[in-house]
Amino acid sequence: MDTLSVNVATVRSATSVTGARRSARGFLEGLGHPIAAEAADTVVLVVSELVTNALRHGGGTCTLDLTAHPDSIEVAVHDPSPQAPRMRTPDLNGGTGGFGWPMVNRLALATAVSRRMPDGKTVSALLAR
Repeated sequence: MDTLSVNVATVRSATSVTGARRSARGFLEGLGHPIAAEAADTVVLVVSELVTNALRHGGGTCTLDLTAHPDSIEVAVHDPSPQAPRMRTPDLNGGTGGFGWPMVNRLALATAVSRRMPDGKTVSALLAR
């Protein structure tokens, strides 16, 4: 099983998210059994969304873990906030978001949010390989 762990900080959020996407692409390209381009794009999109949300709503720092299973890729993002993501009506006019978590749930085979002790959470998505 292939794994990768990347620490992401919000020194510059856009740069951090770019680095997370770059790390995900590198991880996927290094797999013994490569995945299709569309599946790789989906993994990178989910990485981007979960890392962005963790930096924006989870305390400004997070760790990204990627794990390759025989039939799937697991994306897990750990942050220090206990607040779980929630579904909300997307804001079509004010630019306050609401699109990402529903999108991740549509793209993933499964999603999960688990508490970490003593605080924080892990948000994970299992994606088809």
